Amino acid sequence: MSGFLEFEGISKSFGDLKALDNVSLSIRQGEIFSLLGPSGCGKTTLLRICAGFEMPDAGRVLLNGKDITDLPPNRRAVNTIFQNYALFPNMTLRENIAFGLQIAKVPKKEIADRVETMLQLVQLEHHAHKRPHQISGGQKQRVAIARALVNRPQVLLLDEPLAALDLKLRQRMLVELDGIHDEVGTTFVYVTHDQSEAMGLSDRIAVFNHGVVEQVGSSTEIYEAPRTSFTAAFIGDTNFFNGRVCERIDSEYCQIEIEGLEPRLRFFNDKNLREQVRVDLSVRPEKFSISRTQPAPDPLSNTLRGTVEDVIYLGSHTKWWVRVNEEYLISVTSQHSRFLLDSKPIRWNEAVWISWHADDGYMLERYDENDEALLVLSDAGLPDDIPPDEEAE
Repeated sequence: MSGFLEFEGISKSFGDLKALDNVSLSIRQGEIFSLLGPSGCGKTTLLRICAGFEMPDAGRVLLNGKDITDLPPNRRAVNTIFQNYALFPNMTLRENIAFGLQIAKVPKKEIADRVETMLQLVQLEHHAHKRPHQISGGQKQRVAIARALVNRPQVLLLDEPLAALDLKLRQRMLVELDGIHDEVGTTFVYVTHDQSEAMGLSDRIAVFNHGVVEQVGSSTEIYEAPRTSFTAAFIGDTNFFNGRVCERIDSEYCQIEIEGLEPRLRFFNDKNLREQVRVDLSVRPEKFSISRTQPAPDPLSNTLRGTVEDVIYLGSHTKWWVRVNEEYLISVTSQHSRFLLDSKPIRWNEAVWISWHADDGYMLERYDENDEALLVLSDAGLPDDIPPDEEAE
């Protein structure tokens, strides 16, 4: 099914810098879709192309089935909220919100009604007479949202809109943004480098890296099932292992041999890899259990012996770094659902056991020297009609 807002094969270069490389995305009507990635990854360039402030070198942008690639910004049903809000300092909040409608020559009575509705939506009706310098950063953000939405755009583009706010205000504004979206139902495209913002607000996320999309999915899919090592590392903390499939236990699990680690580890074989194939693995810190005593044997659990090299108490949780077999420093996190002052916490330089279930590690796609994903299927996972030369793609 085609999306409401579509980017088809978008490429854009600035001199020798390839900002976007054949990017294709399909965004559904009414969803909050985030473009997430580090500075310089291409996410803001794609947003500017959608708004009409940049032209792509190749590809096209479609909105509700209509090609808008060559339309100027003022002829697109798209509005943008910038990082600095871009409010008019000499106008009141009411005048700022009304400005776009006045330019469009909307009747005065309709302007008054629509502006009042927006002021109520963003809970600023009692501040409408003030000017931007008389209100807080969070209130300025709400004025910018109201000014953008009063024109009834089909898509609202938000370019790092919370970057100038402090942490607590950002967290509150995320809740308010979500509530405003629920009220108006407009499609939001949200650009950010902050993973917590994207995960807390979005219906789906596109993770960008060097002008390409690494993965698209819900917050849960991106975090729990990252496709690549970049996504796994960029979204939260993780531990990486590289090994070789040495034995397939059954149709679901396999044993992985990792140099410098004993015993062999067990992982859910979601990629259906055959024996002797090399594999990259990711295990999140919170998936581990840590104890002074060896856990009871479990055929689907992995257990390693190590020494605590560092420990940080963070109130809601504690982080340990456990050295295993000299070569591996493994990050472990434990949430404090209960914490008793008279208990004896695990300290620096203590010998410990760490363990995790085979289902809680994740296999990542590996890449060859041409950056092409290697998905090597087992013989059992191949349909009968696939020729032998197509078994690995």
